[in-house]
This record gives sequence, C-alpha cells and structure tokens, in this order.
Amino acid sequence: MKTESLSVVLAGGGTAGHINPLLAIGAAIRDARPDARLLAVGTSTGMETRLVPAAGLELATIDRVPFPRRPSVDLLRLPGRLAGAVKQAGRILDDAGADVLVGVGGYVCTPMYVAAWRRKIPIVIHEANTRPGLANRVGARLSKHVAVAFAGTPLRNARHVGMPMRREISALVRATARENALGALGLQPDKPVLIVTGGSSGAQSINRTVAASLQDLADAGIQTLHITGRGKSVEDAAGNTLQAAGYRQREYVDGMETVYAAADLLLARAGAATVSEVAAVGVPAVFVPLPIGNGEQALNADGLVKAGGALMVADRDFTPGWVRTQLIPLLTNRARLGSMAANSENLGIRDADRLMADLVLEAVSK
Repeated sequence: MKTESLSVVLAGGGTAGHINPLLAIGAAIRDARPDARLLAVGTSTGMETRLVPAAGLELATIDRVPFPRRPSVDLLRLPGRLAGAVKQAGRILDDAGADVLVGVGGYVCTPMYVAAWRRKIPIVIHEANTRPGLANRVGARLSKHVAVAFAGTPLRNARHVGMPMRREISALVRATARENALGALGLQPDKPVLIVTGGSSGAQSINRTVAASLQDLADAGIQTLHITGRGKSVEDAAGNTLQAAGYRQREYVDGMETVYAAADLLLARAGAATVSEVAAVGVPAVFVPLPIGNGEQALNADGLVKAGGALMVADRDFTPGWVRTQLIPLLTNRARLGSMAANSENLGIRDADRLMADLVLEAVSK
C-alpha cells in the first residue's frame, strides 16, 4: 500500500438509495484512513448534486448514459455516448490520482468501471439490491472485490456485508432513544404507534388505504404518523388535511432514526435501504413492495419476512379490509411485535460501512 495519502474515488448517484451508502462508505474510509482524499462522481441531474456537497465531499460529474431497454435511436447513439463518458471518467481518475474506485451502482458507474479497468485501478463494488443493476453486473466482471447487501445476490465474487448506513441509524438503541423520539414527533408514550412512509416521494396507493382506515385505527387506540411524501399531503373532499384521533400527517421527516425509535410498527415500501435499516435496528415492519419494475422490492424483503421480522402484502391486497383484519390485530399484540423485533435484529448488520472500508483497503493493498 502506498505510504502517501490514499486517493479514493466514489462513484454512484441518481437516488438516495445509491448516494447514502456511498456517503457511509466514504465516512468509514475516512475513519480508517484519516489521510484519505475522497472524491465523489455522479451526474449533474441526480440527488447527488445536493446530498454529496451537504456531506462535505467534493463532487465531479460526467454525462448520464442510460441504457435503452428496446431498439431505438438512443440505442444507436449508445456507443458514442458511452465512449464519451468513459473519456470523462478517465480524466477524473487521472486528475484525482486515484488509487481505488468504489462504485455503488447507477448510470455513472459503467463508464467509471471501464475507465478504471483500463488503467488497472482496483475496483470495489457494493450492490444494494437483491437483483443487481446493469452497471454492477458489468463491474463485477472487472473486479474480485464485490460486496452485497443481501445474501444470495447473484454477482461473481460477492461477499455479504450488509448495507452501509448513517451512524445515527446503525448505532441506534431504540429503547434508549424512544422517549425523545416520541416527543420530537408529537406522539404519546402510552398508545401503540404506527408510522407509515412511502419514502421521500411518497406512495399514493398506501396513502389512499391509510386515509380510508383512519377511523378504524383511531377506534383501536392506535396513533398513526403518516409521512405522505413531499407534495402528497392527503386531504378530504374540501381540501383540508385529514383529521382523526391520534392521527398526524407530515410530508417529510428529516432523520429516519427518529422514526425507527418511535415506531411500534413501520409500514413502508421495500426499498433496499429501508429493509436493511429496519433489520439493523430491530423495527417490526409491514412491507408493501412497489408493484412496478422488476420485482426487486419483494426480493429485498423476502429474507426478513422468512426470518419472522416482517410481513409482506402485495400492493393490490393492501386495502382497508387488510388493515382491519391484519394490521390492527398485529399492532395491539405486544408479544408478537416483540418477537418480530428480536427476529429482525438477529438478521440485521450494523457495521457494513466498516466492512466496506476494510474491503477498499484490502483491494489497494493487493
């Protein structure tokens, strides 16, 4: 390994599901090697333009090169666009004097992987989903240093390390943090707490079912914090925010660790980060996987459901009737919730960021 400062380039972006693990890995590398120089690479249109600078990291950008799913004019243009992006990626690696490239997936990663491979720069990959994306499938053919969040993810040379996450979440002790979390969210300590979230963009089908179930939840003595997503507040026919006993509505909560500490049960989509965080901190959950796409959300949740830490219900089956017959009885069964919490935490991994930092240093040393 070089004795001078280590230059690490971190590639990935587009969504928080890519960016947050990238930032967690960067922080762990800096803990292990305080002399490390970190540079993040994304595109000019993704969430990384806001989240990366906010985390104190420098951001470089390259052109976004989507891979068309069917024959089109864009498919004919792909070779030229990809070649241009690979050149941009190469200049970034050269200017940074990169010792290692860490990729977490997204459009930016394929050209970065190719450029690093051509320069014989070690490549370290983290795949967040059970069903890997195209960029990381390409990258896994160019590297032996491959890590995955979920066991069984079909990538060559994969090591199961879990999902790198913010320390505020991975270090959370729910029992200790619960009282302050309830106060911060305006919830009472003596009633069951259901927290509903569809992610930062919300989930309209979940919102509709919860809105239609407010009276049933209230009659059961359940407090509901409904995080609707930005711009997706749920209103009645007169345009007023819905009202019910024990019901609170927010478009967004800054800091999911507060939500995890307060919730007796979390109702959510099954994004890779959400599933991994729920397991790490031991939150009983009901997952309603996104009904479109390649089915990866159901696969993400499958292991936790089989371990007894969560339930899963198809989007089409998540109805007010299901809330009455399944969700409310679960929320009022303290013993079952306790068992789910223990099963969840047994499966969770809290130190994936450190394991990824170790893998990066291992790749450089070789």
